[in-house]
Order: sequence, then C-alpha cells, then structure tokens
Amino acid sequence: MSDPGGGDKPEYKVYKSRPGRLRKEPDTSGLEALRQRNRPDRDKPPREPGDRKPLDWRRVAKWAAIAIGGWLLFSFLVFMVSAQTQTGVSSTAEDALTGGGNSLLTGSNVLVLGSDSRGGASIDQSQAGPGRADSILVMHAAFGRVRKLSIPRDSLAEIPGHDAQKINAAYALGGTSLMIKTVEGFLGNDFKINHVVEVDFRDFPDLIDAVGGVTVQNKTKICAPPFDNFWKGFNLPKGEQRLDGKTALGFARVRKNDCAPGENDLDRAARQQQVVSGLRSSLLSPVSFFRLPMISWQAPKAIKSDMKGPGLLGLFTDLITGNSDETNVLKPDCLGCGPGGSLVVSDTEKANEVNKLTGK
Repeated sequence: MSDPGGGDKPEYKVYKSRPGRLRKEPDTSGLEALRQRNRPDRDKPPREPGDRKPLDWRRVAKWAAIAIGGWLLFSFLVFMVSAQTQTGVSSTAEDALTGGGNSLLTGSNVLVLGSDSRGGASIDQSQAGPGRADSILVMHAAFGRVRKLSIPRDSLAEIPGHDAQKINAAYALGGTSLMIKTVEGFLGNDFKINHVVEVDFRDFPDLIDAVGGVTVQNKTKICAPPFDNFWKGFNLPKGEQRLDGKTALGFARVRKNDCAPGENDLDRAARQQQVVSGLRSSLLSPVSFFRLPMISWQAPKAIKSDMKGPGLLGLFTDLITGNSDETNVLKPDCLGCGPGGSLVVSDTEKANEVNKLTGK
C-alpha cells in the first residue's frame, strides 16, 4: 500500500454502468408518437407567462348558438303567454267557420277584418253608431306561400237575412259571424273560411312600432281631411316612406284624398296590402331579431282570433316565410253603378281570383 502522505495515486478501477433492466426508455412509437404528431402546438414555442390565450372560435360559436337559442325560446314563451291571455272572437263567429284548415301544412283560408267600430274604445271617438268592416282581406296561408285578396268594402253583396248592399255593412248588421257567411257567399266557388282575424286598431300601431316601422311606396301625394284621431288631417308625400305605427294606420285608412280626387276604394285596399307587406319585410330584417320579445308580446295583442297560441304562431310563421308581396284586389265591372253607389263585381272576376288565391 502506498504511503498516504506520498505522491502516489491510489489504485482503483473504473466501471461503466449498463442500462438497468427496470429502466424504461422514452416511447417514441405507437400511441405516444401519434399524440406528439397530432399536437396542434408541437411546433409552437412555449407560451410565456402573461401571454393572452388564443381565441377559440369553436367555443365562441358554441356560446353564440346557446345565446341565440335562449333568445328564441324566451320570445316563443312571451308570444304564447300573450296569445293565451287575449280575448278571442265570439262563439257565433267560431260556429260560422269551416274547420279543417291547417296553416302550416295543407294551408288555410283566413278572413282578416279591420273594423271602424264607433264605440268609445274606437280610434275615432267622435263618431257614433255600429261599426262597419273598414278593410276586408282574404288570405290563403301555408308554409312558404301566402296569397292575398282584398275585397273592396263598397262591393255589392247579398247579405243573408238582409237586402243586397255594400259588403262592409254585414259587420254592422250581424258582427263577425255574418261577415264570414257574407264573404263566403260573395266569393262563391265553394270557397270556405277556416279562420278569422279581427285587427284591433287600438293596438295595431304598437305592433308596427315594435318592429321599428314599415316602409311603403306611396304612389300619389296624400292630403286627406280630418278623420279618426288625425284632427288636422293626414298628409304624406309621394314616394318611398318609412311609417311609424300611427302613420301606418292613417295610411291604410285614408278615405278621401283631395290631392288625388280620382282615387277609390281599390287604391285604399292596395294601400292596406302595402302595410301588410311592409310589416312582413320589417319582421325579416336583422334588427327584428333584437326586438323579438317585444314583437312577440305585441303581435297577439293587435288582433282577436279564433286561433290561440299555436295557431297564431303558425299564421305569423306563414306570413313571414311566404311570399306575400303581390297585391290582388277584386276589380269591379263598374264603379258606383250598384245600389247606394256600390261596386259590382262579376262572377267571372270572382272565380278567377278565388282560383288564384287557392292555387287552383
């Protein structure tokens, strides 16, 4: 043995260790290799502390879809509550209807009435006496298509139990039920009415305001003398106009236009259909999506009908999805040549328009 204090180095052997049997080498094949290859960030440098996490568009789309679905569901519930709490038509009016119409599937014929009722709750409280049908519109509504036909209120018609006279008198003589029977007999050709809708002029402006107004194309300048609550008269320039609720109602109800003395009830019916088409266009605008709960609440309040929540929802769905821009008005053979200055419409004209309306 060498002296510890000497300069000789101790004798020892150097051994190299071999890999142990229990030591596991990294697995670079199989499932682990597949995971490494499929890692989206495998080539990206590690994220530094404080860096903002990249936006996950899939997560954004997911939450957007949930929000949209929740908004639609809330609007649906609002519509159903509003529809179920509204007063329907009379039992006699329901008895006068022909069942079997389904607006979403086979289609149905709907009579839409606007009354100028002169009671204390009417829009025109200065008048007295029974109201007459201010507007008479027949629709054939089905999913994806809506056809409309306006009947001039001064058209000569046989009113059951009464003398032949202007068709709008049927409402004053016997209410909605007599109006249904009179319209069916007037149009003939086995035409039957499945549902009825009465427009409430008190709440109708609120519905127009709820959708943000309607756009119409005013063909002639309007300067009407005072009527309804327009105590200074109603004036509207010619051309495209954006109307709020009250102005839209006045546009639809103008009876006399001093700026166009030649206008008649046919022009008035065409204006009413313009308001209906404008309402549909407003409902289809992107802005209406954000107004949907308000629209859902006001829509059932503006009408009275034999249809309740599901039926009304189907009707409004038909109006939105159907192409309802075309305006059809019954054309009389002569103006004011019937009793009391009524309009006479030929049987041929009625048959042709009924066939167009029902798609025959």
